[in-house]
Amino acid sequence: MRFETKAVHAGRQVDPVTGAVTTPIHLSTTYERAEDGTYTDGFMYSRGDNPNRRSLEACLTELEDGHDCVTYASGMAAIASVIEALPPEKPQRIVMADDMYFGVRTLLAETDIGRRYDIVTVDMTDLEALREMVESADTGLIWMESPSNPQIKITDIEAVVDIAAAAGAYTVIDNTAATPMLQSPLALGVDFSLHSVTKYIGGHSDLLLGAVVAKDDTQMLNNLRNWQHAKGAVPSSFDCWLALRGVQSLSARMRVHCANAKAIAEFLAQHDRVEAVHYPGLPSHPSHDIAKRQMSDFGGLLSFQVKGGEKEALKVANTVEILTQATSLGGTHSYIEHRASVEKELTRAPENLLRVSVGIENVDDLKEDLDQALSRI
Repeated sequence: MRFETKAVHAGRQVDPVTGAVTTPIHLSTTYERAEDGTYTDGFMYSRGDNPNRRSLEACLTELEDGHDCVTYASGMAAIASVIEALPPEKPQRIVMADDMYFGVRTLLAETDIGRRYDIVTVDMTDLEALREMVESADTGLIWMESPSNPQIKITDIEAVVDIAAAAGAYTVIDNTAATPMLQSPLALGVDFSLHSVTKYIGGHSDLLLGAVVAKDDTQMLNNLRNWQHAKGAVPSSFDCWLALRGVQSLSARMRVHCANAKAIAEFLAQHDRVEAVHYPGLPSHPSHDIAKRQMSDFGGLLSFQVKGGEKEALKVANTVEILTQATSLGGTHSYIEHRASVEKELTRAPENLLRVSVGIENVDDLKEDLDQALSRI
């Protein structure tokens, strides 16, 4: 099946009891044993497994053409689990991109994970710097994020996989901004593709869920599965049901997200109040050719720098009328946010940078809204 068909059918079947086409929601936390004490349908207690979770994991596995998928209560739970699943016999050194999702930066700064692992950062677009970093000490895991958040950097995935293979390191990519529709990292050799399902896959800003899709059956995957159960960071059956509902329209939504984002990026690039636009669909983006090679389209996330500084950028964010000033991305609404003021002392975002998650509204309305806000600075 092609992607669009998988998104509608993978992990689902017509309910054999009622004939319902839509997957039922299974809210039960426990399941009846057979006379011999076994569980005939494989379900015992919902922390261990749940029909809705199983359906979603099967769907995401197929969308990524992977071996298996493990879901979690949030994207951050998935991120923390991937780090902690690194087998102890592997070097406990993790190389990450310097432009990483702020939640990861917070995780490293404010929890014991940042102290228990030797975590170093590098500009992942500089392959020579990455190679030197990996060769300087034994490395167990290389962590990519492409497109990155919020500066929309593009990593050459196959090149990083080659560097990791030479070092005997696992690779993981945060594929949230690209989604399985636009980018297939497992086919490019990455070991694990991670998603905040909260974002584009769920698509409606109404659920909290994370997922990790594995390319192969490895010790690290076994750790992820075992610790999902033992540590209990599992998604609710209702959130799994919402995600499975949302993913059905992913391909249709992403086409609009991508088309709108490209039009907005081109509009902003010509605006006299804009200093720079970061969007891989623009030929001016430094990694445009890499993005064109490894992505089927360029996504719905962009950022731009307003002429001036923090004051001017905040004024734009505060005077838009259709775009919503809010955290998150990937929903049907368009969101705008001044990341430096959110991230404070841990930020790496320029003070005049605004991140925009372009929604599926009429693009002319969005352009007019941004234009009126920019005209006030």
